[in-house]
Amino acid sequence: MDEQLKQLGERLRGLRDALNVPKKEIAEMIGIDVEKYERIEKGELDITISNLMKIAHKYGLSTEELMFSETPHMKSYSVVRKGQGISVERSKAYNYRSLVSGFRDHKADVFLVTVEPKPSARIIYKSSHAGQEFNYVLAGKMMFYIGSKSIMLDEGDSIYLDATEPHGMLAMGDTAAQILTFSVE
Repeated sequence: MDEQLKQLGERLRGLRDALNVPKKEIAEMIGIDVEKYERIEKGELDITISNLMKIAHKYGLSTEELMFSETPHMKSYSVVRKGQGISVERSKAYNYRSLVSGFRDHKADVFLVTVEPKPSARIIYKSSHAGQEFNYVLAGKMMFYIGSKSIMLDEGDSIYLDATEPHGMLAMGDTAAQILTFSVE
């Protein structure tokens, strides 16, 4: 993951340099201080998917272009076969596999998210972003946190939410949970 963070930081720095955007502007937009943002650009610190989405949408890119350095080319349709799709491990607990990365100008970000169990987790990291989000549990069981609420979701359950509300999730039990996530602005 260290190499992924480094490459992501380079892409963020390249975007900022190409558009002549000050570090402070991006840091303020995603709600962190400039020093923390500088560590992200150096590949020393991770950035949430929701903050990548904020940056991508603000500057007219797809989230996949920032995450994976892949430019979508398809404009009629795009097929992603089982087990395929560009994947990135955003943290030790989450793996995101883009299901729309090949389609140019897609209106929604769609990910297959695998959440590994963390039985001793005491802190649930929540994030927020513009728009709305739909999550459908394909396998496993998870606790979904939104604002001050916690909601148990089992296989087949779904939740639709205002993504500006801080939200996060935790796999329950000893097996990973798989979630289909749609995010639209």
